Amino acid sequence: MGLGTLKWLQTELFVMPTYVYETIPKKKGQRPRRFEVVQKMKDPPLKKDPETGEPCKRVITGGCGVVFHGPSIMSMNVPKSRK
Repeated sequence: MGLGTLKWLQTELFVMPTYVYETIPKKKGQRPRRFEVVQKMKDPPLKKDPETGEPCKRVITGGCGVVFHGPSIMSMNVPKSRK
């Protein structure tokens, strides 16, 4: 297996969370850079940006909600005469 195949297996078959990180600006007025990293939950948070080596912190985000459309399983169990 090549490295690309292993990376695909790691991210596609074994669903791991994507964490958002932000660099910590060294100078006042400097904008932080945000980036995402796919990690296991038990992995420790990154301390440095893998690209630049700057110190970084994990950003807590709101996540995403799942919305299902269409009839629910419960409504499928109701006889048609009661609908």
